Parts: sequence; C-alpha cells; structure tokens
Amino acid sequence: MESNGRLCAIPGCEEPGEFRAPPAEGAGGGSDGPGAYRWLCLDHVRAFNSGYNYFSGMTAEEIHDAQRPYAGWERETRAFASTGGADRPPRWSDFHDPLDAIGARFKDKMAGMAQRGERNDGRPLSPQDRSALKTLGLGKDADRTALRKRYLELVRRYHPDRNGGDRSHEGELQRVIAAYQQLKGAPAFA
Repeated sequence: MESNGRLCAIPGCEEPGEFRAPPAEGAGGGSDGPGAYRWLCLDHVRAFNSGYNYFSGMTAEEIHDAQRPYAGWERETRAFASTGGADRPPRWSDFHDPLDAIGARFKDKMAGMAQRGERNDGRPLSPQDRSALKTLGLGKDADRTALRKRYLELVRRYHPDRNGGDRSHEGELQRVIAAYQQLKGAPAFA
C-alpha cells in the first residue's frame, strides 16, 4: 500500500502511514458503512495488532463456548422456499454453457413440469388461472407483456365503441375483462 504522502497517525511518528487501523476510541461505524479509520506505519500497526484480544473481558466459560467447534450452529435456520417440489432454475440458466454444467440438472425437472402442464418458470397456475388463459387464448407460459397485449387486442375487438354501438359482444367483453383481472393478480404474472 502506498502512503500517498500520509504520515503515521501516532503523534510524533514521521514514518509514512501505509496501513489502515480502527481509531483508538473504537470503530463505531454504525450501520451506514465502515467507520472511520486511521493510517499507521508498519511498526505501529504491528503494535496495534499485537495488543488486540478478541477474548478480553470474557469469562472462562464464555471463552470456552466461543471456541467450541459447533459455536453458532444451535440457531435455527430459515426454511427454503418451496415451488411445488422443484427448484426454480436460476435466471442465468439460459446463458450459453458449453459443458452444460449449470443447466443440466434443470432440464429433466423442466421437462417433467411441462408434462404435468406447469409453466416453464415454475410459477403456479390455479384452475381459475388456466380457465382465464383459455378465455384470452393464451398459452400457459405467457408473460405479463403478452397478457396485457392480448387483453388490449380483445377489448378493442369486442368493445361497443369499436363495433358501431353493437352490444352483441358485450358478454364476451365481460369474460375477457374478468379473465384479465384474474390473471393480473395471479402469482404466475407477479
């Protein structure tokens, strides 16, 4: 590390300050990032490091507990998210992988999901969602953009203002609107 003209922070030392160390009064950085630090020369940073004691102020029992091999493992871990028994493929699985090391394990799962009528992205579809997709004439793997595009197309087709005031398609228009409202709030299109 270059000192860039900085001197050691210890009063009276004329050596270049090349090494960072926490301030003498403690780090006190808080949660807004790393705290302030000071620059020390090699001799003073060595003295600072040799005076550091992680266990200072601990009882013998606390030191023993901190040194046992399984320290920290007694805390409960969070549960993994479940997606119907199958892992979702990572977003980067579509990238070119010459050895197929990344995406190989997902191909069989995705093929099985397609056979069961599930979406390729693993998002769930309820029977109401499937019915709404059928009403709109969309496939099970449609995305939010395709959903909105198809909805606007069907509203333009069936709306009385587009048909010279003809209300014969009003029932179909209501089914399209209901299907869109169902899918707009569905987890598959979130």
